[in-house]
Amino acid sequence: SNFAGWHLARAQETARARHFMGLISEQSLYNLKDRMVELEVLPACKAYGLGVIPWSPLAGGLLGGALQKIEEGRRAEKDRQKEIVERRPQLEAWEAFCKELGEKPADVALAWLLHNPVVTAPIIGPRTMEQLTGSLHALELKLDEAALKKLDEIWPGPGGEAPEAYAW
Repeated sequence: SNFAGWHLARAQETARARHFMGLISEQSLYNLKDRMVELEVLPACKAYGLGVIPWSPLAGGLLGGALQKIEEGRRAEKDRQKEIVERRPQLEAWEAFCKELGEKPADVALAWLLHNPVVTAPIIGPRTMEQLTGSLHALELKLDEAALKKLDEIWPGPGGEAPEAYAW
């Protein structure tokens, strides 16, 4: 939650007042689909020099080519099926864009996280050597401004950092 940003800042200030080291990293849910930490948590981490270690970088597999896997005859997990149906137009745009880039969706999702300097390393869970190799490829994959803009169109974030994002 964004309340975590406030708690993070408070913890760092308390540590500083006591001459303690304080926190060195923050582990948050963060991926193209789940971007609420961009409001307060990421700015607080940046301000205090904390590394962010995102978990679920592929949104539970949703960003790993879910539609492509269904077309190949692999069944989506039961809890993912409803979300895949609800997000089908977004997923179609996502997977088409990745195909246009000539890259696998999982690699693009990881590269997008890694383009943010506050992200230290996403927590990955490869089940195969191919998935691990793809994850390593994401380290070399650089997304230009046009690609980043397109990803923001497909997967819009909360509108920037707080408090500006709350203004209307």
